[in-house]
Amino acid sequence: MNPVLLQATPRPGLDPWQLILDATPVVKLVLVVLVLMALACWYVIGAKLVRLRKVRAQSRLFLQSFWTQEQTGHWDDATMNDLSVRASACSGSPIAAVFGAGYAELGRIARTGAPDARDVDNLERALRRTQSAEITRLEDQLSVLASTGSTAPFIGLFGTVWGIMNAFIHLHGERSATLDAVAPGIAEALIATAIGLVAAIPAVLAYNYFVRRIRVIESEVDAFASDYLNIIRRNLLAD
Repeated sequence: MNPVLLQATPRPGLDPWQLILDATPVVKLVLVVLVLMALACWYVIGAKLVRLRKVRAQSRLFLQSFWTQEQTGHWDDATMNDLSVRASACSGSPIAAVFGAGYAELGRIARTGAPDARDVDNLERALRRTQSAEITRLEDQLSVLASTGSTAPFIGLFGTVWGIMNAFIHLHGERSATLDAVAPGIAEALIATAIGLVAAIPAVLAYNYFVRRIRVIESEVDAFASDYLNIIRRNLLAD
């Protein structure tokens, strides 16, 4: 009698989408939260990239006009008015905003008469206050990236633990626990961790990138504020 060769029938693979549809309500809720967090992060990333690109372009444009004027060594009301118009056209630039704050404070000083030491102090405070406000605006919504980067993996882990717990609960009372019986539940649970990492990794990378870019912009604005104040002291507030 010839032996009969039996070929094993290939088992159908686990469909990730079907696993999500068959997941428990708690795991589904975790997945929805993670997807919403990921979408919010990508919105912030896109908005910040556009915003920082605009800041860079407009700051370069205004600084070119400002330092071209400084090279002439001629500062008067007409010059300041012209630069003020250029600053208004570069409304997305923190540097232009600092210039505008100084220009407005100079107008107030001019209306009060001869400048004194208190006026110079007020001018410096106006520059620093505007600088701080502009940097705060640039940092807006970065907390979304930081929160997602720090919490998304743990939210995903919670979904994983919950899914694995339910997988073992469903095995209770079974005479034999096979891999086929427990695999779908474990795979469903691990999807939560995977999506948590997918949400967290871009958020952390983007957060670190934006923080570094904003620190560079902050140092540039600080340097401009110091140079601007020195120019005003030499040319416009000289005794």
